[in-house]
Amino acid sequence: METYYVSSLWCVPRHFFDQLGETDQSNCLFCRGSAVWSRVSEPLHIYIYIFVCCYINVLLNIEYSLFLNDIIEDDKECFSLSVSGARSLSMTAQLQAQVQTKSKKTLARPGVKNIVLVEGVRTPFLLSGTTYVSGSFLMVKGLLHRTGLPKDAVDYIIYGTVIQEVKTSNVAREAALGAGFSDKIPAHTVTMACISSNQAMTSAVGLIAAGQCDSVVAGGVEFMSDVPIRHSRKMRKTMLSLNRAKTLGQRLSLIGSIRLAHLSPELPAVAEFSTAETMGHSADRLAAAFGVSRIEQDEFAVRSHTLAKQAQDAGLLQDVISFKVPGRDIVSKDNGIRPSSMEQMGKLKPAFVKPHGTVTAANSSFLTDGASAALIMSEEKALAMGYKPKAYLRDFVYVSQDPKDQLLLGPTYGTPKVLERAGLTMSDIDVFEFHEAFAGQIMANMKALDSDWFGQTYLGRKSKVGAPPMEKFNLWGGSLSLGHPFGATGCRLVTTVAHRLQKEGGQYGLVAACAAGGQGHAMVIEAYPQ
Repeated sequence: METYYVSSLWCVPRHFFDQLGETDQSNCLFCRGSAVWSRVSEPLHIYIYIFVCCYINVLLNIEYSLFLNDIIEDDKECFSLSVSGARSLSMTAQLQAQVQTKSKKTLARPGVKNIVLVEGVRTPFLLSGTTYVSGSFLMVKGLLHRTGLPKDAVDYIIYGTVIQEVKTSNVAREAALGAGFSDKIPAHTVTMACISSNQAMTSAVGLIAAGQCDSVVAGGVEFMSDVPIRHSRKMRKTMLSLNRAKTLGQRLSLIGSIRLAHLSPELPAVAEFSTAETMGHSADRLAAAFGVSRIEQDEFAVRSHTLAKQAQDAGLLQDVISFKVPGRDIVSKDNGIRPSSMEQMGKLKPAFVKPHGTVTAANSSFLTDGASAALIMSEEKALAMGYKPKAYLRDFVYVSQDPKDQLLLGPTYGTPKVLERAGLTMSDIDVFEFHEAFAGQIMANMKALDSDWFGQTYLGRKSKVGAPPMEKFNLWGGSLSLGHPFGATGCRLVTTVAHRLQKEGGQYGLVAACAAGGQGHAMVIEAYPQ
């Protein structure tokens, strides 16, 4: 006798649900509410298995669909049913059912638009000799070339950056115009320190979720080899006064007031505005506070460079687009990856807290040039245009804390919040990508996440969050080895998670990063069904 599994108004043969037990409680595939799949031996018995949640939806004339693509491999046909006289399946119902996977529930929610990462690209990191604006618009062009996206299909462009070019306050707009987009497409630039391109991407998500856009290009850019350098404040004041002077005598008097010290330039600040402490100094103090040794930091740095080199050699860094540096050769790969030994690492002296500090140039991320870009769309739009998305962009949070003593603990504060929003635990995450500002910062966050005391004292939890397992953590290298162009790193993190989920067969990924000002970000990313 054939065994049947039923839910709501119909049944299907037993072999379609080999993964289900005698009775399996799960989210209903149709109304997303709580449902129970029960086993019966007679098809006629299905009429007694009408659940209240689904029955209410029937009264509301809502369509249901059941897709078994991810449950069986030998039958790719979709099974569907239209209720209450409906003749066709709604796109929303199809998309919600499509993301159901074998092992874990999807994070799709009823009435909430699915937003996807279609593609992400970046320059090789650690370039030099190019310009701030050219790097950004060439990446936008590269994104268009890789995706074949018509320029008129983009509704909005958002870019993140930290140290802005003085000649433009809106690099996103210049990138859009430089890449040949219509002047009718709006663009704006955001800044949030090291999570600026994360902010650009989540701003894109917000525009799509609100129904304002269907297709947004988001990314970031930073060129540390061409930062704006100012005259001293006194010199700037004198020059402005000269510009306003009306007589020759006034001009000569102002010129005569200039002293040699006034000619000293001002470099962009590398210290926190509120504390006057450099980030490296703060990282050193944080490592000491959590008992992170110099050896632990050097070991992590060696790991980062080694894994990055392996990923590069294996061709896993698919987001990198070759880039022509003006006056130089084409650069096609990150050139800051330098696998080393513990002996070589140990020779370096402390870079910030001297002479007894533990943070060195080798276990810190380096100043980097680079740009990134991502195409973010509503799922309906992406599928309608024939794209196969890489991942769903799900829940995200931004956090902030004390910039003096907890400047770099953004991942520790952001991780539990975003997991709670998504209804997940650390064990549900298959891929972790944390921004590696400093090896000491990463190890301090690991210890904070794994500390009951920290969880109870600062996170308001009964116990620790738990540290990510290293076998899932930054397996293709990180900012220590790949480089860290401030405004572009966040986009790289998200794209890397999407690629790793595809490569490793995972379902959920977590991005987390710290930022200047004691801020942080975390996002859950869900693999797109293959």
